[in-house]
Amino acid sequence: MDNSIVISTPPHVKSRRTTKGIMLDVIIALLPATIAGLVFFGLPALALIVTSVISAVAAEFVYYFIYNGGFKNKCADAGKVCVRWWKQFDYTSVVTGLILALIIPSTAAWYEVLVGSVLAIILVKMLFGGTGRNLVNPAATGRVIMFLSFSITTYVATNFEPILLESQLFTGATNLSGWLLGGNASAHIQWLDLFLGTGVAGCIGETCKLALIVGYIYLVIRKVIKWWQPLLYIVLSAFLSVCLAATADGATFDISLMVDYALSGGLMFGAIFMATDYVTSPKGIYGQIVYYVLLAVLTSLLRFYTKIEVVSFVIMIMNLVVPLIDTYIVRRPFGYVRDKKTKKEGK
Repeated sequence: MDNSIVISTPPHVKSRRTTKGIMLDVIIALLPATIAGLVFFGLPALALIVTSVISAVAAEFVYYFIYNGGFKNKCADAGKVCVRWWKQFDYTSVVTGLILALIIPSTAAWYEVLVGSVLAIILVKMLFGGTGRNLVNPAATGRVIMFLSFSITTYVATNFEPILLESQLFTGATNLSGWLLGGNASAHIQWLDLFLGTGVAGCIGETCKLALIVGYIYLVIRKVIKWWQPLLYIVLSAFLSVCLAATADGATFDISLMVDYALSGGLMFGAIFMATDYVTSPKGIYGQIVYYVLLAVLTSLLRFYTKIEVVSFVIMIMNLVVPLIDTYIVRRPFGYVRDKKTKKEGK
């Protein structure tokens, strides 16, 4: 009888849920924001979404095909490579392409989103080993690449009418910039408009906060994310921003401005769909708390002093800090019992 112990390397299976199942849940959660973006921005938004998703999936397939010698082998072997890719296809590239399309304005050119999507998959995901091994969020990195390479600064205000007028074009980073620069751009915008995304300049999937909340509730019910994670990021970031504004301007603290801040820009989208990424966020509960607190601090500081939307930049920066957090903020092992201190016997 063989009594040897078989030791396998981590990660070990802890749940019956698969990566493919989780990614399908994320796609379903993104559908309300996608539909809202299509209603608000029309065919230009649809073209960018399709381009982004197809280019992301195609980039993953081409890399896998080349890496596994698809061009060097015979046609039969190349066909086997295609079958293997399809069997391991887990929809992560679809999620990356969809998120990237939703966090850019509808005025972006098709080649810009194609470059961002392909580089997000190749440079961030595949070169580091594929699913589960990327250091930073691919969609956030793709957005940063597009911002730095093409200077995307033109946003279109949402409108139910199919024709957009020239007066509905804004230069700047959504209505958030106006709020940070003194409140001129958002003074006439009501909370309901910010919540529904009507008449507000912004990205395709970030304007309708109602759609984002529906997706958030679905992810919480499906236990894909924890309910407190996005809330900690959003509420703390809004609170710190109002404190900074009150301190800098010498004005009184107005807590109602927290609503304006939380509903403006891409904070809510980033908190729900990007900061909660399993691969690029800490594993332990204490590490997660530190992670979301630092996200909120950096977001509020950079938003206030740079006057632009920085959520993707901040998430990308904090992703690089996650290994350090996991190293120094270690979760206690299961069954851990603290040693009792022995009392010194009196003489």
